[in-house]
Amino acid sequence: MSDAITGPQGGSPLLPEADDLYHPHSWWTRYVFSQDAKVIAIQYAGTALAIGFVALILSWLIRLQLGFPGLATFIGPAEYYQLITMHGMIMVVYLLTAVFLGGFGNYLIPLMLGARDMVFPYLNMLSYWIYLLAVLVLVASFFAPGGPTGAGWTLYPPQAILAGTPGQEWGIVLMLVSLILFIAGFTMGGVNYVVTVLQARAPGMTLMRMPLTVWGIFTATVLALLAFPALLVGAVMMLLDRLLGTSFFMPAIIEAGQRLRYGGGSPILFQHLFWFFGHPEVYIVALPAFGIVSDLISTHARKNIFGYRMMVWAIVAIGVLSFVVWAHHMYVSGMNPYFGFFFATTTLIIAIPTAIKVYNWVLTLWRGDIHLTVPMLFAIAFIVTFLNGGLTGLFLGNVVVDVPLSDTMFVVAHFHMVMGVAPILVIFGGLYHWYPKVTGRMLDARLGQVHFWITFLGAYAIFFPMHYLGLLGVPRRYYETAGLGFVPPSAETLNAFISLVAFVVGAAQIVFLFNLLHSLRHGAPAGGNPWRATTLEWQTPETPPSHGNWGPALPIVYRWPYDYSVPGAPEDFVPQNQPAPIRAGAVP
Repeated sequence: MSDAITGPQGGSPLLPEADDLYHPHSWWTRYVFSQDAKVIAIQYAGTALAIGFVALILSWLIRLQLGFPGLATFIGPAEYYQLITMHGMIMVVYLLTAVFLGGFGNYLIPLMLGARDMVFPYLNMLSYWIYLLAVLVLVASFFAPGGPTGAGWTLYPPQAILAGTPGQEWGIVLMLVSLILFIAGFTMGGVNYVVTVLQARAPGMTLMRMPLTVWGIFTATVLALLAFPALLVGAVMMLLDRLLGTSFFMPAIIEAGQRLRYGGGSPILFQHLFWFFGHPEVYIVALPAFGIVSDLISTHARKNIFGYRMMVWAIVAIGVLSFVVWAHHMYVSGMNPYFGFFFATTTLIIAIPTAIKVYNWVLTLWRGDIHLTVPMLFAIAFIVTFLNGGLTGLFLGNVVVDVPLSDTMFVVAHFHMVMGVAPILVIFGGLYHWYPKVTGRMLDARLGQVHFWITFLGAYAIFFPMHYLGLLGVPRRYYETAGLGFVPPSAETLNAFISLVAFVVGAAQIVFLFNLLHSLRHGAPAGGNPWRATTLEWQTPETPPSHGNWGPALPIVYRWPYDYSVPGAPEDFVPQNQPAPIRAGAVP
C-alpha cells in the first residue's frame, strides 16, 4: 500500500519516511537515550510504576498507624505527616500523570495516528530524562536532613515553610525543585503530543476518525499546558519565600514571641494558584482514562462506541469547564458566598458531560457481544467506581454540605475513589490490553483475574467505610483519633479493618508485577491482533512494532475506529486501514 498523498520524492508530507528518522547507533541510543517514542513510553511507565510502589509502601505505613496506633514506634507525628505528603504527591503527579501522558501517550499517539514517531523525538527523549531527574530529586528528600516535607500534598503556606513543619529545611525545597523540573519535562512532552496530533496524522486520519484514547490524551495535554504554569509559578514563588525571604504567600507572622521577616503576603493566593492547577489535574488524569475505557469497551463488547461525536464533544466540554470549578476546593477559605454559589453551580454543570459519557458507555455495552476479558473487567469496574465517586462529589460540590465534611475522612474516600482507585483500574486495564502489542506476549489471564478481583473488591472494602467515618466526623490527617470524645469505638475497629484490607490489596499488586515480568518470556505468543481490534496500532506489520512503526509506507485510513459487527462483513471487525468491507461470498 502506498501513501495517498505524496511529496516531491513520493513520501508523505505529513511525516518523514523511515530513512529520515533518527536511527540508533548503539545499545545506549537504542534502549537508554532513545528517541523512539515506544521506548520512551516504556521508560516513563517503568519509572512511574517504580515510584508508585514507593507510594504504596508509604500508604501501608499510614494505614499501620491509623489502624493500630502506637504499634509502629518509628512513626511519630512528624513522620506521619511526611508519609501523607509524599504518598499524595507521588500518586497524583509522579504516577498517574506520568503513566497516562508519558506512558500511554507516547506509545499510543504515533501508532493510533499512523505516524512514524513523535514530531520532536529529541525533545521527547529530554522530557523523560527531566522527569526521571524530578523523581530522583523527590526521592532525595527522604535522605535529606529533616526528611521530606510534611506540609501535606497541597503544600499550603505559611505552614509549609515554617519551623514547626517537618521537612522545613531541605524537604520543602527539594519538593518544590522537583515539581519545577517535572513541569519543565512535561512541557517538552506535551508540545510533542499536541503537534503530533495536529500535524502528523496518517493520510485519511481526520480529527473525527481519531480513537477516543487519542482525544482524551490530546485534550488532557492541552489542559496540562494551560494549568501547570499556575503550579510552576506557585512553586517558584514559594521557593523564593523559603530561600530569599520574599513574602508572596507569607503574611506577618509572630513565631515563639518573635516577629519573622515576612509581611504582606497572601496564603489564599497560593490556594488559588494550586487549585487552578489542581482541579484540571483531576481531568488531566481522568480524560485519558475516559478515552482508554471507551476503546476497551468497544473492542471487548464487539460493538461500535455509542455516540462517538457526542463523546468527543463531552471530552472537550469537560476540559473547558474544568478551569472554572477550582475554588470548590476552597469553600472553607473564607471566600465570598457569591463566589461559592458560582463555583457550586459550575461544579454541578460539569457533571452533565461526564454523565453523557457514562450513558454512552452503558449504551455501548447494551446488547453487545461482551467478552469478560481482564481488560474488560477493569473497564467495567472503572465505570462503576467513577460513578460512585462522582455521586459523592455532588455532595462535596455544594457549599452547605462541604463545609462540615471538608476536613473529614469523607473527602479522603471521595478523592480516592475518583482520583485513586478509578484511574488505577484504567491503568491496569490498559496494560493488560496493550501488553501484547508492546511485548508480543499475552499476560496470564488467570493471574489477571486474581489480581482484578482482589484489587476491585478490596478497594471498595477500604474506601466505602471511610464515607461512614467521615459522616461520623472522624477528621482526616490526624495522627491518631483516640481520646476524641465524638469518635465512637466502632470507628477504631473500622480503621483496623480498613488497614488489614489495605495490606492485602497492596500485596495483590505483587501478583500483577510477577505476571508482568514472567510473561515477558513465558507468556503465550500474542500474534499481531489478539483482540481483533480495528484501530491502527493493531495493524502494524510487526509486533512489537519496529522503529518507524510502519515499514516502507504509512497506512491510509478509510474509516472511523469503531467498525465492529458490521453487517455482511466476513469478520466482526473492519480495521481502519481496510478500504471497504468485503462482504461474505463476494469475489475479492
